Amino acid sequence: MNEENIPTARAGKHGEKMIEVRVRFWTDKIADDKDTVIPKHAWDSGVVVMDGNKTHGVTPASPQPFNSILDLTSVLAKVLSEHGITLHANRKLRKLIKP
Repeated sequence: MNEENIPTARAGKHGEKMIEVRVRFWTDKIADDKDTVIPKHAWDSGVVVMDGNKTHGVTPASPQPFNSILDLTSVLAKVLSEHGITLHANRKLRKLIKP
């Protein structure tokens, strides 16, 4: 990364220092009776939701659906990318990946 692509650091307010992504799983039509749920049971599909964060300049967009738990990482990556989020690899991962 060259220096012209590095954004300027800014003060982070308490509660807004982290970037938050929520994963929501569908729970409808598992129970036999209408408008009821079976506690702690869900389908392996749902939506990924990016929460807004003023400090990071993140505005929420429409939730992105995933059709299987196996799709979750690709949808998560898509949501992060669409919001302009850059992830930095931690030390363990950097040992495995060469630049």
